[in-house]
Amino acid sequence: MDFEFSEEQEALRDLARDLFQRESPPSRLRAMWGEEEPRDDKVWRTIAEAGLLGITVPEEFGGLGGDEVDLAPVLEEAGRAALPEPLVETIAIAAPAIAEGGSDEQRREWLPRIAAGEALVTVSFGDERWVLDADVSDLLLVERGDAVHLVPKGSFTSRRIRSEDGARRLFEVDATLDDSTATTADGRLARFRAVAATAAVLNGVAMKLLELTLEHVKSRTQFDRSVGSFQAVKHKLAEVAVEIDAARPAAWYAAYLIAERDPGAVDASRVAKIAANDAAHRANVEALQLHGGIGFTWEHDLHFWLKRGLALEAACGASADHRRGLAAHVFDPRDA
Repeated sequence: MDFEFSEEQEALRDLARDLFQRESPPSRLRAMWGEEEPRDDKVWRTIAEAGLLGITVPEEFGGLGGDEVDLAPVLEEAGRAALPEPLVETIAIAAPAIAEGGSDEQRREWLPRIAAGEALVTVSFGDERWVLDADVSDLLLVERGDAVHLVPKGSFTSRRIRSEDGARRLFEVDATLDDSTATTADGRLARFRAVAATAAVLNGVAMKLLELTLEHVKSRTQFDRSVGSFQAVKHKLAEVAVEIDAARPAAWYAAYLIAERDPGAVDASRVAKIAANDAAHRANVEALQLHGGIGFTWEHDLHFWLKRGLALEAACGASADHRRGLAAHVFDPRDA
């Protein structure tokens, strides 16, 4: 399959890269670690003004009418910037679910607001304890037993919990679900949209870890030589690059199958998350080792991506979970 992106998709990727790096640099992430107050929505509105929040919103509701393939390179750039905003939750999961399974009233109310940056959406899956940015979210998408509910602000409560990644503001939530919040959206599809989207973000994190490490080993000298010139260091980073190069098309393929509503999307999403987890873990380990102790200090920026990568490895299913799911599908498709 040809995974070459179109000129329009590449333009979205470049726009996202420039915007995320400009509006959410490491200095912002560092400041957010010490903030107790709800996050400022300035960056979110800037992302909306660029049109990125409308990628998966139908044109009739003010969006771009794109799909998961259009979104995939943007999510990679979100990972490269360690963007803390709930981009996956709002435009990779909620917007398509509302467009496909929301009532006419729900679509009219929420989709234009999502595209305009006036509504931030977060997501609670049945077995996931923690929810991102619940205190500033206007809408909570809740999946319970493959049923999807849309719960507006005021009908759910949240309590802040401590996170090892201080830029990711996590909450436990309690929501009131009834007929008025119900949709006909497919909860299973929403789950695997989350899996594939998280894989794409995680690939971006791994790419950034590799970039930072390459910069470091080129500038650091030992025995009057660049550390990057040592054969052992070259081998480590080459192995990281190979794993990332394998993980990225796996995520793109999963996005394509989801966009096409292909039955193979579930298995492809599992494979994408396993590959992304493995690549990010290798990038994480080698980045920390090759930076030495400085890489995990508060003063160095590397730890933002180290911790984001570890958080996303566990999000939407660890590798062992997805390997079990694949095995169940192979031996008994009814259990997958």
